[in-house]
Amino acid sequence: MVHVLSSRTLLRPTDPECSRAFYGERLGLPVYREFGTGPERGTVYFLGGGFLEVSGRAERPPAPGLQLWLQVADAAAAHEELAARGVAIARPPVREPWGLIEMWIEDPDGVRIVIVEIPADHPLRYRP
Repeated sequence: MVHVLSSRTLLRPTDPECSRAFYGERLGLPVYREFGTGPERGTVYFLGGGFLEVSGRAERPPAPGLQLWLQVADAAAAHEELAARGVAIARPPVREPWGLIEMWIEDPDGVRIVIVEIPADHPLRYRP
């Protein structure tokens, strides 16, 4: 098996400046590093245990199957904070039949982002 040392999701937006404003300012993701110059420069954001790199430019939005899953401690608090920052909420936090609390938003290219809270009693929190 290949020993993976690090990983990141690469996102090639149609409007890099708009996407950087969304991920950096509206979502408030901290910057891990930046590289290059100009409007298509790269910005790598921390995503908990991984990274999101927004760099380059695409002619079309990513495939509709691309979705990001971001775990937070409190989905209701994230809902309030994101709404206050002007992020359009596609669906407010709801406890799903599988026990997770999920809220949905979209980035400027329509990439669906699920904001997830794992309740204390959920099996993901412990080994049965």
